[in-house]
Amino acid sequence: MDPSILSLLLGVVSDVTLVMDQQGVIEDVSTGRDTLAALGCQAWVGRLWVDTVTTESRAKIQDILQSKGAAESLRWRHVNHIGPLGNEVALQYVVLPLGHHKLLALGRDLESLAELQRRLVETQQSMERDYLRLRHIEARYRVLFDTSAEAVLMVDATSQRVLEANVGAQSLLKDAGKRLVGRDVRECFEGESQAEVQSLLRMALATGRIELCSARVAGLASAWTVSATVFRQEGGAQFLVRLVARETMGVPVQQGGSSSVLSEAMERFPDGWLLTDTAGTIKSVNEEGMALLGLTASSQVVGQNLERWLLRGAVDWGVLHTSLRQQLPVRNFATEVRTLSGMTLPVEVSAVYLARPEPMYAFFVRDMDRRLQGGASLAQSQTNPFADLSQLVGRRPIKDIVGETVDTIERMCIEAALDLTHNNRASAAEMLGLSRQSLYVKLRRFGMVAEAEAENS
Repeated sequence: MDPSILSLLLGVVSDVTLVMDQQGVIEDVSTGRDTLAALGCQAWVGRLWVDTVTTESRAKIQDILQSKGAAESLRWRHVNHIGPLGNEVALQYVVLPLGHHKLLALGRDLESLAELQRRLVETQQSMERDYLRLRHIEARYRVLFDTSAEAVLMVDATSQRVLEANVGAQSLLKDAGKRLVGRDVRECFEGESQAEVQSLLRMALATGRIELCSARVAGLASAWTVSATVFRQEGGAQFLVRLVARETMGVPVQQGGSSSVLSEAMERFPDGWLLTDTAGTIKSVNEEGMALLGLTASSQVVGQNLERWLLRGAVDWGVLHTSLRQQLPVRNFATEVRTLSGMTLPVEVSAVYLARPEPMYAFFVRDMDRRLQGGASLAQSQTNPFADLSQLVGRRPIKDIVGETVDTIERMCIEAALDLTHNNRASAAEMLGLSRQSLYVKLRRFGMVAEAEAENS
C-alpha cells in the first residue's frame, strides 16, 4: 500500500499511532489530534511504552507486548498515560504486527467517552438526590396534612372532585368511612352556600391568590370560613381548600359598660377603620372601611396584608410601621389606596399603637375625595398663596420669579416628608422619589441640614 494512503488510513481509524520493536521501544509517534499532541507524545520516541503509562496499566502493556499482535488476542485495551502535569489521559489500544519484527499500536482517545461517563454518573447521583429529597418532602407533607387541626381538602380544578381529605376534614364532614374522596366538593356544603363556594373556586383560579368566603358546612348550623388556593401539578390545576371555624373579626365586645359602646362606635364610625397586627396583617375592618375598599364582606380583606391595599405598597407601609413601632402616633398621612376593582382613591391615614390585649395597630382611613368635595367652596374662598407673586411682575425677570417658586415648593415638600417620617431621611427620600444622596444635596442647598440634625439631637 502506498505510504501516504496508509498514513491517511491510520489517521482515520486512530488518534495516535505508535511504531515499536518487539521489546516495546517506541520508534515513531504520529498523532491526529492537537489535544494528544499536547500530551507530549513526540517525547516518547526512544522510550519503553510501559514507562509512559500509569502503574495499574503496566500489566496490560506487558500482556499486549507478549501477544505480539496475534490474531486470537486482537482486542482493544484501556490504558492510562501520564500527562505532563501529572494528570491521567485515557486511551484504548490495539496492536498489530507490522513486519520486520515491528509492532503497530493504534490508539483512540477516550476523553469524550470518559466525559460522557462522568456526566452519566453525576446525572444518576443528582436524580437519586432529587428522588430522596422528594420522598422527604412528601413525608413532611403527609405528616402536616394528616396532623393539621384544620379541615383540609385537595380538590381537582377541572372536575371539582375531592382528591384527598385529611383527618380533620373527615371528622368535620362525618366521613369516617373515607367516602369523601371522589365526591363533588360542593356536596360538602348546604344548598344555599354551594353557589358561594363555586364562585370562590372560580375567583381563586382566575386570580391565583388566596380567596375567602363564608359558607355553611353540610350538617352544621354555624357558618365556616372557606379559603381556596390554586396550585399546578402535572395533572393540571388543583385547589387547597381549608375550612376554619369563624371567629369574631371585629373588636372584642364585652357585655355592658363603655367597652360595648366603644366597639359599636368603631363599627359605625363614619371613616374607615382597620385593625392589624404588628406585621400588617388585617384582623378587623368596619363597614365604612369595606365600602372604601369596594368590598362586600370582611373575609375579602381579613388575613391579608395592609401593604397590598396601599398604592405605594412597601414605601407607605415602611413609613407607617416605623412610626408605630416606636409607639408614635401617625396623623393625616396622605397616600392612596387601591380598591378591589383596581381603582385608586386618595386617602388620609391616622394610626395609633395599641399595647393591650396584644400589640396591634389601629388605622383610621378618611376618603379625601369626599373631603375635598365638601370643602370646595371653602377652598375657593381662600386667598391664593401665590397671589403676591403678581406684585413682582415687571420688577424682576420671570425666570427669577419661577426659580424662587420652585425652590419654595421643593422646600415645603421636603419639610412635609421629614415631618411625616419623623426626620427619617431614608424614608423621606423614598417617599419623595429621590435618592438619599439627592435629598442630602437639597437639604444642604436649602440650609436644612443643621435644622434636621438639631431636631434629631
